[in-house]
Parts: sequence; C-alpha cells; structure tokens
Amino acid sequence: MTLLERTRRLQSVREGASDTSSARMVFDELVEVLNGHAELYYRQDDPVITDAEYDQFMQWLKQLEGLHPNWLRPDSPSHRVGSSPLEGFEKVPHPEPMLSLGNAFDGDELRAWYERCLRRLDEVQTDLPALNAELKIDGLAVALTYENGILVRAATRGDGRVGENITANVRTIRSIPLKLIPSAHPIPERIEIRGEVYFPKSAFDSLNARLSGEGLKTFANPRNAAAGSLRQLDSSITAQRELSFFAYSTGPTSSIVASSQHDLLHILSTWGFRANKEARQCSSIDEVVSFCEAWIDRRDSLDYDIDGVVVKIDDYRIQGQLGNVANAPRWAVAFKFPAREATTTLDDIIVNVGRTGMITPEAVLSPVEIGGVIVSQATLHNADYIRDRDIRIGDTVVVKRAGDVIPAVVASVASVRDGSESVWQLPAHCPACGTLLERLDSEVDAYCVNAACPAQFIRLVEHFASRNALDIEGFGSKMAIQLVEEGRITSLKDIFLLNREDLLSLEGFAETKALNLLASIEQAKQRPLSRLLFALGIRHIGRTTAETIVGAIGSMEELSRSTQEELLDIDGVGDVIAMSIVDWFSIPENRDLIDALRASGVSLERDESEAPVSDSDAVFKGLTFVVTGTLPTLGRKEAQQYIKDRGGKVSSSVSAKTDFLVLGENPGSKADKASALSISVLDEEALIQRGG
Repeated sequence: MTLLERTRRLQSVREGASDTSSARMVFDELVEVLNGHAELYYRQDDPVITDAEYDQFMQWLKQLEGLHPNWLRPDSPSHRVGSSPLEGFEKVPHPEPMLSLGNAFDGDELRAWYERCLRRLDEVQTDLPALNAELKIDGLAVALTYENGILVRAATRGDGRVGENITANVRTIRSIPLKLIPSAHPIPERIEIRGEVYFPKSAFDSLNARLSGEGLKTFANPRNAAAGSLRQLDSSITAQRELSFFAYSTGPTSSIVASSQHDLLHILSTWGFRANKEARQCSSIDEVVSFCEAWIDRRDSLDYDIDGVVVKIDDYRIQGQLGNVANAPRWAVAFKFPAREATTTLDDIIVNVGRTGMITPEAVLSPVEIGGVIVSQATLHNADYIRDRDIRIGDTVVVKRAGDVIPAVVASVASVRDGSESVWQLPAHCPACGTLLERLDSEVDAYCVNAACPAQFIRLVEHFASRNALDIEGFGSKMAIQLVEEGRITSLKDIFLLNREDLLSLEGFAETKALNLLASIEQAKQRPLSRLLFALGIRHIGRTTAETIVGAIGSMEELSRSTQEELLDIDGVGDVIAMSIVDWFSIPENRDLIDALRASGVSLERDESEAPVSDSDAVFKGLTFVVTGTLPTLGRKEAQQYIKDRGGKVSSSVSAKTDFLVLGENPGSKADKASALSISVLDEEALIQRGG
C-alpha cells in the first residue's frame, strides 16, 4: 500500500478512531504515515499532501499523545521541529535552536494569543505592546553566519538544532550579500542572519517550462523547487536556479543590533538584505487581524507563495519577558491561511455507523487534487446539511479542506446540472443491522439505537476497555475484534465472564497472555465510578461530564433512579445530557447490564477520591489545568487528582480556556500549544505551593 493510500485510509477512520479513544493500531499507523510525509517534505522535497493537511494530522497525533502519554514513541514526529540533515551535507549544529511557531487559524485565536501575552507581562507594563506582522514566506528557512561582515557559513534549519551546511549553494543566490554593506548601523563582529530562501513564481514557471522541454521531471510547486535547488550537491546547478531570499531575524550576535523587530528589518535592509516590504508595524491586535485577513484574498497578487502571516511582539525587551516554551517562542505566532477549495463530481453518498450509533453520511468523490493532495472522500455531516444545501448525487460540488483531516463538501453547483442528478434520502434502517433509525427532535443526527448492532458494538467494546475508560491493559482494538467475532463477547457484561479456557481456545493466546488479560480485567472492576460511567458509552457523556455527575451522585443505583429534573440541578448538566441519561436507564437491557456488572463484582459506588470538594479546600475552584511531561515526584494521574481534590478542573488538551499548564520533562506538543496561547506554566513545586 502506498503512502498516499495509507493516508486516505487514516482519513476514513479518523472519526471512528476518535470515537474509540484512538486505538493503538491507528496511532502507530499515524506515526508512520506522518514520518513518511516528513521524509517526502523535508528530505526529498516531493510532498504528496499540503502543509495544511500535514498540520491537521500533526494536531491529531499531538491530541492522541496527550490522551495516551504511554504511547509516545521515540520516532514520533512530534519530537521534531523539522528533519534530520541529509547525509550528503556536513552536519552543522546551530548555536541557538531555530524554533518553530505555534499556529492560529482565525482572528479569535490571534486575539487569545495576544491576551495570553498581556497576562504574562510584568505589572509595570502599562502600555499595550506594539506588534509586527510579516508575510509567512513558503520556502526553506536558512541561517547565515557573517564574521567581520563576510558570509562564512550557511545552514538549513534541519531538525532545529542541527542543520545542513549549504554555504556553497547559498553563495550563488544573488539576493544574499557575500559581504555586508557598511551603514549608519554598526555591523557586529559576528552575527547570524535568519530568513527564507524561496523561488519566485515567475522564475519557477520558467524553470518548469525548461525542464519539461528537456523531458525532465518538473517540480510540483515553488517551495519544492526552492528546497530541491538549495540541496544540490553540485552548486553549479543551484546557480542556474533563480532563487531569492528574505531576511527576517537574527540568531546569535556579538552585539546588540536593534531594540525591536520593526527596527531590525530596516537595519537588515541597510546592510544589503531584502526584507519583505509588506511587513507592517501594528498598534493593536485588531489591526493585525485585519492585516492577516486581507492577505487571504491578496496572496495570489504576489510573485512568491505565502501560507500565512507571522505575528510578533515588536519590542525585544518584551519578547525577553515572555520567553520560550519547548520549541516555540511565546512572543510569536503564525496565522495560517484557510485551506483551498476545488470542484469535483459527487459520485455517491454512503453512510457510516459510529460507536454511539450515530449515522454519518460520507461523499464518494471523483478524485480531485486540492493543494497537492488527492481527495476522494469528504464528510457531509448529516442529512439536514445535505438537504439544506440541496446536494445531490451526480452534482458538481465544492470541496473544502479546512480544519478537519477529512475534507467537507460545502456546496453544490446547481447551474451545471443536466438532469441526471438524484436527490439522496437518509436510509430508514441501519445499513448494518436493519434497525429502524431514530432521531430526537432536539438533534440533527440520526441514530441506530440497537445496542447489539455489529457496526457499533466492536467500537463500544474498544471504548469500554480503553485507557480513559476502564483501562484494561492488553485489551486493544485487535483483541476486541477477535473476541466479538469469535462470539466470546456479545454484551459488555461478557468481558467480566471471560475465563482461562475461553481465551486459550482463541488463536494467539497462550497461558501467560490469557492470565495477564484476566488479571487486568479483574483490576478494572475497581476503577472509579466516573470511569465506568464514561465507559458505558452513554450518548453525550464524556470524561469530564462523567466526573461532574459522579461528584454529585454517589452510586450507579442512585443515578439510575434520578429524574431529568434532579439531573438538571447538577451544575454543568443540561437538557440533552439529562435526557440521554434517563433514556439510557429506561432501556431494560441497560438496567440488566448494570445488574450483571454488580453481580460480577464491578464497583458501582463512588470512590472516596471522587467526592465533592468543600469550599474551604477548593483553592483551584474555577481554574482549568493541563498536565504534560514527567514530573519529579508525582505521576500524571496523581497530579491530576491533586488538582481535582482542590476543586480544579483537568483537561486533556490545551485551549484558550486553559489557565495553567503543569509542565514536566519531555512535555511534547502541549507545551507548544500553551506557548502559542501564552498560557501560564507551573512546575510541580509551584503547583503544590499554590495548592497549599
């Protein structure tokens, strides 16, 4: 199977994998696919997906690693900023790491980042700091070292700490001065200039025309052409390519050059560098947002590709106060442009059945390239979405690759219909089990309510045993499929009825494996009540909601007898959640399941640690924490429980609503996200001090 085919397969299972707390098999596949795309992008300069899609896959990976920290692999691409150097070039360590940037995808996220910056500044800072907005050039980052004004070394970013020595090739780029021009601004004895090598569109078109005329392989886009040209072992080939360069920052230097980013760009231009003339100093974040949004539509007017805008706090003194986290500065963020759109034919609409029985329509498309990736499937969300937009089978449709890994059909082009198109109707029955589909008046989605539906039962079993639910070690996706297909599990209660003989009769089970699984199942009987409630897969009951409910209701028996009105009295429980719980317990088979779990010895009472916190002990009340990395003395679960015991909330992912990130060693992607949002960071000692 090709890398692109594996990518499409991951796209098609993302919703299902997410529904099942992300099976380990899918996680491992995601790591390998991302590494494959990184190899194509960073080392071979021949990517098959766009940057936007790669970013979304990386976000998915980071989310999974946050949920399952024990899955983190040493070869995970989340450890890297870029790629290792090519063997054909000398490896060059950077005196200071070349950092990556956090991302913002809309104006609200930009404003949230700026608010975080303001909250971190010293109390003596009264004026709002100015910002600098610079077009994000889609090229290859390089670092140029000058000694006494002479270019002595050029290196690629590589993995952020070690790059490739490309000095001979860089010397052929005419927009990079071999000797700096003296000006009113003194040139430091030693200085590193950082910037982006890129291929102008006009020069790129000329190069591809020449390569095509010579019967040679052409480049897919200017970025690939720039990277491929810069990494030629024969610098005479690079000299034939009309590469260009924009300077945008400095690395290590022997003396102070400027006090702000705005001033630096001016000084660099006096020394002979090209600084992007579109950069703008802004006095407010609203001005920055307007600047960014304006360039979404203006980008095609340029003779070079851009994929966003880099926004920085202008004053270097304030940048120093904000500092860095992991591989990203707090004082800068990249505003990423929305994905491109394309039109193609909608060949068919099929439906998928999720873990909770939710029916999701999916578009089968005539394959189309969107920004360098071939798209053949797209989400259609629900039946109302299709009806409201009058999307028909056979239509020419607009497909957009936006925030989701799976593209979405956003509109039909009715003006080109020829009469052969057909209106799609949601099936009346589940395609997997034939059960009549149901739809609540308050919801847009249709559901198969048959708990024994084969299309959703395996996913429910996976979820029940997953790490965030009952955490049955060794009970992964493959085992769930095997046990269900072999008929050993036909109801969730059967998990606790498994015995040694049942397992030894299955392929792949030996004595040790069988006994280890049975021991894990036995341990799962004593998991906290909130974990069991989440594991049952009741619609709309996530981990946090389950913890909230159990904090107010002390047993499964009490919960089963609770009315909708009583549930609504719980802070954080609304009509939809309350109705979902009442409906679930109204089904005789579900009540029988609870009785069977009790008979098997499963704990149905609230754990002492789940009891509500008194006001006097709730020092963290109203605050949301995220824990990442390895702490010196506390395990992650212990740290999370420490926070909850003091009235705080613990989230698995960083967002604008996060108040504190508790940071340990080897933190991974959450530190990057927190940096981008300028979220306050605590180490273990600071957490304990705050908790009293």
